[in-house]
Amino acid sequence: MTTPTMPSEYPEELSGNVLGGGDAPNSLLEALHAQHVPFSIGETERADHGRDWWPLSIGWVAKGEVPSFPGVVVYPRTVEDVQLVLRTANELRIPVTPQGGRSGVVGGAVPMPGAIALDLTHMNAVLALDEISGTVTAQAGIFGPDLEGFLSPRGLTTGHVPQSFDLSTLGGWLACRGAGQRSNRYGKIEDIVRGLSVVLANGDLVVTGNRGPRQAVGPDLNQLFVGSEGTLGVIVEATLVVRHIPKHHEQAAYQFSSFADGLEACRRIIQRGAHPSVLRLYDETETKRNFDVDECALIVLEEGDAGLVRASMSVVTEECSGATVLDPLLVDRWLAHRNDVSALAPLWARGIVVDTIEIAGPWANLATIHQRVVDALLAIPGIAVASVHQSHAYDDGACLYFTFAGYPEGDTTDFYRRAWDVASEAVLKAGGALSHHHGVGRNRARFVSEALGDAYGVLVAMKDVLDPNHILNPGVLGLSAPPW
Repeated sequence: MTTPTMPSEYPEELSGNVLGGGDAPNSLLEALHAQHVPFSIGETERADHGRDWWPLSIGWVAKGEVPSFPGVVVYPRTVEDVQLVLRTANELRIPVTPQGGRSGVVGGAVPMPGAIALDLTHMNAVLALDEISGTVTAQAGIFGPDLEGFLSPRGLTTGHVPQSFDLSTLGGWLACRGAGQRSNRYGKIEDIVRGLSVVLANGDLVVTGNRGPRQAVGPDLNQLFVGSEGTLGVIVEATLVVRHIPKHHEQAAYQFSSFADGLEACRRIIQRGAHPSVLRLYDETETKRNFDVDECALIVLEEGDAGLVRASMSVVTEECSGATVLDPLLVDRWLAHRNDVSALAPLWARGIVVDTIEIAGPWANLATIHQRVVDALLAIPGIAVASVHQSHAYDDGACLYFTFAGYPEGDTTDFYRRAWDVASEAVLKAGGALSHHHGVGRNRARFVSEALGDAYGVLVAMKDVLDPNHILNPGVLGLSAPPW
């Protein structure tokens, strides 16, 4: 079984540095004990479950601080365990934060002080495989490598491989509405999910979907919970579409004189009907850092049936005819290093604030969004770099993935918040979407009302119905608690 990995470890002694939280009430612990649901009230485990991969938490760890100290960490083994925990928490009005690998980078798995940290990673079994229909059903706590390790000997794959693949779980992918690096070919998590089992705040179990590839029986209730970040229910099982592992691959790389020219080529490729598995465009800064090439690099990887691959790559060749051809082995370089985030913790430990901001927008707005976000970030005193790449493309738009780094002279948190403020405001004013695949968590909660507009009231109303006591992950998605 894969185990969660954090970017840094808390020191053994935390006494005096626990800034927020309280012990779980005896009534809760007695209920867990009576039903043989494993839990821990140990200081070290509670501290470790008080954070995720949100870069701010790296600073907490360096100082030995725990701003969000949960009251208890619970390790359910079965759906019935989860039902008991939520039913008891609802009666006692105790907040609950569902957790998987805690690989999210926006604080979505950071619990409220004194809350229940519900660690689902022991619910990690594959439950069913339908090789004829092409679906797999598994528990929400299974990690990416374990799920693919079950599928690959059978010649199958979900095709869902996010950067956090080694650290993240099926439930987390769904809760945060994640996207894999080959999403152009296989779709995002919302495209490949076919059914869910969800435990509601009162302990009731509901099952959605699982009756075929599509149904027109009211709204798609799968999608009610996909992207809800643990605020509307706890996903405990899911059914996904699986594909045959591709046997044919082709790759290419090109150089464009400007990011805007590269975006235009990507748009033409996608709108002609070619959807290469990987179509990633980097600005000058990121091209130099990743490939040691000047100007803007585009890397392309296509996979599948040989005939379809050749057809797709011929479209790429035609639409990139005005660009400089680069060594296709640049794709191999990306493949070798694409999931390496080892530099994050050392940079923060040295006082360098660094993070990424992924957003989405229509093709017509992308060049404007790109320029406005970069300009807004570089206008902050202390920001040293602001760069971008395009990583997921659609017929009508794409995802832009920004990186910023800086040296704050004052408070690190204030500097970090300001960078997110100016970037998010620039995106929303230019007509972009607040997040593409990292979700909202705590970091973006203050922008949700503006991002959703009048529809925000619908989200609040759903929360009131499904979780009337507001115990599920308060503070996330701008619900149930003041935003960070």
